[in-house]
Amino acid sequence: MSFKKLNPQILEALENNNFEAPTPLQKKILPIIKGGANVFCIGKKGSGKTTAIIISVLQKLKCKPEGDAPRALILVETKAEALKLKEAFEDFIKLRELRIYAAYDEQTLEQQREEIYYGQDILIATPKRLNKLYLMNSLDLSQLKMYILEDAEFAEKGLYFAAINRIPESIDRCQYLIFAENLSPKLKRFENTFMFRSQIVKV
Repeated sequence: MSFKKLNPQILEALENNNFEAPTPLQKKILPIIKGGANVFCIGKKGSGKTTAIIISVLQKLKCKPEGDAPRALILVETKAEALKLKEAFEDFIKLRELRIYAAYDEQTLEQQREEIYYGQDILIATPKRLNKLYLMNSLDLSQLKMYILEDAEFAEKGLYFAAINRIPESIDRCQYLIFAENLSPKLKRFENTFMFRSQIVKV
């Protein structure tokens, strides 16, 4: 899959960000994600995983805001990673209307609940804060199209593992994507809870 087969707005963003051609990982993974499969994407640092996430989410959401409930939920381990990913998305969608929100522990919980309630398209969150929001019934997951773990090695930790498994219990229909450098036995256990019929793509 070349970049030419993407949404025109994504192509414009790629050009503005000086991306000329997909990396080997992106070339392999983007058409599989576009096809709707659940995927374990395994690649080393610098292989283009983050850009693949951004392209896939924008493609799925058609680069347009819609409704009030998040349609893409992305889990990262830390506040710094949440803010970095939010900035990366914003670099791609300059002057666009898609709403992106980063939720992490240092913020006021009530303020987060209110800001999410008033409408976000893409929610980036740390597991601990997401779990609090979830247990307080502050997340509307009815419109979710993508549930993604970036640099998913953090998911192997006991408390995180349970929280990550809890979210899909309230999701009706969704595409699940896990991005990591290595596919450990514990990450592979997600096949039994929500990564059903998943494909494993290694580059």
